Amino acid sequence: MYISKIALENFRNFKSKEIEFNDGVNVIIGHNNAGKTNLIKALGLVLDSQGTKRLDIDDFNKNISLRELKVEPPKIKITITIKQSIDEDLNSDDLATVGDWLVRLEEPYEAALTYEFFLPEKEKENYLATIITTTDVEMAWKIIKHDYIRLYVYKIWGGNTTTQTVADNESLQKFDFQFLNAIRDVERDMLSGKNTLLKSVLDFFMDYEIKSDVDMLEDDKKAEIKKRKQDFNGNTVQLLMELQNRMKEGKNKILAYASDTGASFNKATPNFEGNISDVEMFSAFKLILEYESGIKIPATHNGLGYNNLIFMSLLLAKMQVNADGKYLGSNAKVFPILAIEEPEAHLHPSMQHQFLKFLKKNKTQKKVRQIFVTTHSTHISSSVSLDEMICLHNEAGETTVGYPGKVFPSDGKSKKYVQRFLDATKSDMLFAQKVILVEGLAEQLLLSIFAKYEGVSLEENHIAVINVGGRFFDHFLHLFDNANPNTLNKKIVCLTDRDPERKLTAGGSFKKCYPFEYNQDKIKYKYQNNSISNKYPITNTASNIVVFSQDVNYGKTFEYDLILYNPTLDVLVTESMSNQVEIKELMSYFNNKNQISEYIEKLRDSEENTRIGNSITENTSFSKDQKYRAIIASRYLNSVGKGENALELAYVLEENLNQVGTSEYKEFIVPNYIKEAITWICQ
Repeated sequence: MYISKIALENFRNFKSKEIEFNDGVNVIIGHNNAGKTNLIKALGLVLDSQGTKRLDIDDFNKNISLRELKVEPPKIKITITIKQSIDEDLNSDDLATVGDWLVRLEEPYEAALTYEFFLPEKEKENYLATIITTTDVEMAWKIIKHDYIRLYVYKIWGGNTTTQTVADNESLQKFDFQFLNAIRDVERDMLSGKNTLLKSVLDFFMDYEIKSDVDMLEDDKKAEIKKRKQDFNGNTVQLLMELQNRMKEGKNKILAYASDTGASFNKATPNFEGNISDVEMFSAFKLILEYESGIKIPATHNGLGYNNLIFMSLLLAKMQVNADGKYLGSNAKVFPILAIEEPEAHLHPSMQHQFLKFLKKNKTQKKVRQIFVTTHSTHISSSVSLDEMICLHNEAGETTVGYPGKVFPSDGKSKKYVQRFLDATKSDMLFAQKVILVEGLAEQLLLSIFAKYEGVSLEENHIAVINVGGRFFDHFLHLFDNANPNTLNKKIVCLTDRDPERKLTAGGSFKKCYPFEYNQDKIKYKYQNNSISNKYPITNTASNIVVFSQDVNYGKTFEYDLILYNPTLDVLVTESMSNQVEIKELMSYFNNKNQISEYIEKLRDSEENTRIGNSITENTSFSKDQKYRAIIASRYLNSVGKGENALELAYVLEENLNQVGTSEYKEFIVPNYIKEAITWICQ
């Protein structure tokens, strides 16, 4: 069996939400305050027999309206559904554990447990009489806090809630819910044998070579372990006698004081006696690290990351202890559940990958039946499959849930592509509140700087800029398209190049062309451009995705548009570019109002430049100003190298921004399609 879903009502940031789980590993991701910790807390309220069940006023969802509060006192309700696993043996302890809570008898069976925190029926009349005159929702909550929250009770119902059958405690105890929160003191919890966790683990694994020997009969195992205990006790008797002898004179002195104070009476004299078992000797053990060189250091001197890993390994060992029927008999746990909050704490990326691998192996070996991990780590999210991810997103108080593994077309092509390329960098799209998808490195590096020129901060708006490495938006957009109920409902911008192309009508293949060549000779050529923007236009107000691109008549690429809007800004001509002198002279021509013929004469002799000159001359739809800009932009585009130029541009534009308000500042105009994209996503 496994926990297949949870339904939450009025609990913290969840007004009313159902979340589905996997049979195995569940990695819960999302931005800060999306509700990841609250989700684990909700699971614990139902399943953690050791945790507190009582809640407070701040645990209620505050989006409950005043009208609702006047009709009924607020109630928190959390229902988990437990479902039959695919390969489950119906003769196992699973069905016996949840048998009284079944809500579906047919295979796969389903059982339900419901936690409710509510005001008893006998208090409702007084509550309604008190709250009815309240005109302010904040005052209503204050009344509940001061006069009624102390009267609230909790129950855990088994099965259908209409029957209000309280789940029996013995069956609830069969669930072993272990939660490691983000703020954990692992040194306190594990480093000494005095600690109950370490002590219970050591006791279980003592004489393990006997306990795990499949060739020995159970009676023989018990006899051998009993003999070892007796031998140990015999040795401790000798040790205690030696201690008694060493204390003989000192003891007489101590007891003399007792006699003088009157502690000895009725012929009774204080003395010292005792025995010690092998389990009690664990208190002498301390966790150490022993290196190959023989050097030993205490684990307190170890790094926090490694101590976290050691602690988790001990906890998993403890869960194995708790589930061992031979060791604990009828007290053994049936369903071990491990929940870990931010396991990446103090672990570098490779250790995070290793830790996820370890957890999956543990699940495969069925030492833990179901695992829940909350994380902010893109390294962890890139280490798990899309099917194992659950994405939480909170926008304006509304929490939405996305299941990346369920959003792709049935052919599997896009799913395989995204799974393959969702590395630690691209995984950031799953965590950010809003996302800008771009084609290349230049846009990725420069978008944040462009936003600053527009007076906004992408970082403060929690916007991630993700380079998808080409025109592969469609694969990734399946994750976000709100037409699908399983997607991540957040605002998405795609910045894509217009990339006009043409081919001879007589045949051949499409090849890149310049904007001033586009649609100029429809008899000789067929034309096309990147039309993805037509699929997600800004005019579709119902969509959370908008594609922005250059002007269909005048735009070409990101670099082309930089110069189209800034034809005289020579700081854009970077050191790594070729033809620097030529481009700067063309820029000076724009300032000096030179003629088109002078521009063309300035172009270096080449086949491509001849094409540019001829096409500009033949174009009848562009104005002179548009032709001037187009010549400079074309030469600039053909002279830049993608990677190094992008880094240099980021540097010079950032430096220029720092000169605002001084004579050194040079005006930079953000291309219009990028300006529109920044405005839309920051709204």
